[in-house]
Amino acid sequence: MGRLSYVLKRIRKMDFGRMRETAKMLHKKTGKSTLWLLADMARCAAKYNAGYIDYKIAEMYRLNDAQRRSVITRGISNEIVRRMNDKAYWHFFDDKTQFNALFEKWVNRSWIKIDESLTKEALSAFLQDKDQAIFKPLEGSSGQGIVKYEKKDWQDLLLFMEQLSEAGAGILEEVVIQHPEMAKMCPTSVNTIRIATLLGEKQQGIVYAFLRIGNGKVMDNVDCGGMAARVDLESGKLLTVGADKQGNTFDTHPMTGTPIIGFQVPYFEEAKQMCLEAMKVVPQVRFVAWDVAITENGPVFIEGNSFPSHAVPQFAAHYPDGIGIMPEFRKFMNI
Repeated sequence: MGRLSYVLKRIRKMDFGRMRETAKMLHKKTGKSTLWLLADMARCAAKYNAGYIDYKIAEMYRLNDAQRRSVITRGISNEIVRRMNDKAYWHFFDDKTQFNALFEKWVNRSWIKIDESLTKEALSAFLQDKDQAIFKPLEGSSGQGIVKYEKKDWQDLLLFMEQLSEAGAGILEEVVIQHPEMAKMCPTSVNTIRIATLLGEKQQGIVYAFLRIGNGKVMDNVDCGGMAARVDLESGKLLTVGADKQGNTFDTHPMTGTPIIGFQVPYFEEAKQMCLEAMKVVPQVRFVAWDVAITENGPVFIEGNSFPSHAVPQFAAHYPDGIGIMPEFRKFMNI
């Protein structure tokens, strides 16, 4: 595809309404003219394959060309996934029942599939020793459709089955009880570490790790109001402030007052080793972002992502020098 054809294709795909909204918001934040911001967004879309969300969260309006080239934008992220992950094998990660079964020894909790084959007897047996359970849609991301239930919710078991049926196909899982140190950060959600592994042509291993931290909701996901901070791969300590998708930053957690920079993630070495072992189970999916919870007994998998979001690793607050995460990827692969 010629350069002109590529640019025209990018222009046709632009959501100009959302771009205008983003430009107006950034105008209030930066003082830069809305027209300049719109033009600069278009330049970044054509030159760096950046969407308006990339532009906002990486604060590309303050970066020079060299810094902008270090950002993993949506288009670049999509290309990494296309090259690294054979779509024929995504189902092992996208279908939560297949993931839980394949990675059973690291999931390490009970669960039951919710579909038309579910019986009252099977559900009753699953719930008999539980005070809480969490429902997850069979497929999905960003925490959509996840509901936490308590014992009072299934006192009428037939009514509860109807509620689950209305929610669609999914799984009902034993609730993970996080390590007390992790609960100090935010007790309302299980605060998970996103650890990305890559079976690259240059080397294999862990590209990055971020602690995802809840902010009052059941989920720690940044699309549900949570925040993230970068984890030092050697020490397991948080290197940066917490940052959310709206660009807010936090030195301490706004609910608990727990300091974020320097926070020590328990069992981090064990979490790394678990991911390094698991990344070889489906070698056809070479780039995986693992969501790891830390319990009193060590790390467990919440899920693995065969199409990892590129948002969290690009929050501007994690890169005060403006150099994004591209150099980390280049240690593993040619890009």
